[in-house]
Amino acid sequence: QVQLVESGGGLVQAGGSLRLSCAASVRTFSRNAMGWFRQTPGKEREFVAAINMRGDSTYYADSVKGRFTISRDNAENTVYLQMNSLKPEDTAVYYCAARSPVLSDWYSTTGTGYIHWGQGTQVTVSS
Repeated sequence: QVQLVESGGGLVQAGGSLRLSCAASVRTFSRNAMGWFRQTPGKEREFVAAINMRGDSTYYADSVKGRFTISRDNAENTVYLQMNSLKPEDTAVYYCAARSPVLSDWYSTTGTGYIHWGQGTQVTVSS
């Protein structure tokens, strides 16, 4: 059974850093592009970052560009999200997602094409 398990969330002061991890049991992990999304209550899910299957291409939402870094370790079946200079507006539940390997485009900002999702990890940034 496919599982994506996020960890690393928590409470941090504004300006601080957190590193999220997403451990994947997907056998095709090295062929899955991966993404991070976030959601706050009452709001739509928001794209954060994506990385292609080799890890040599990344894409970020404008709101996190220059502060967040997505990376992956295919040997460990893990994708990471390093979050620096955190702001209160970054507070959300963060989800990792695995993209279908049969799609020609390696990311989507709408969530379309991501076939596996984790359960989420809460990130709270205090002012």
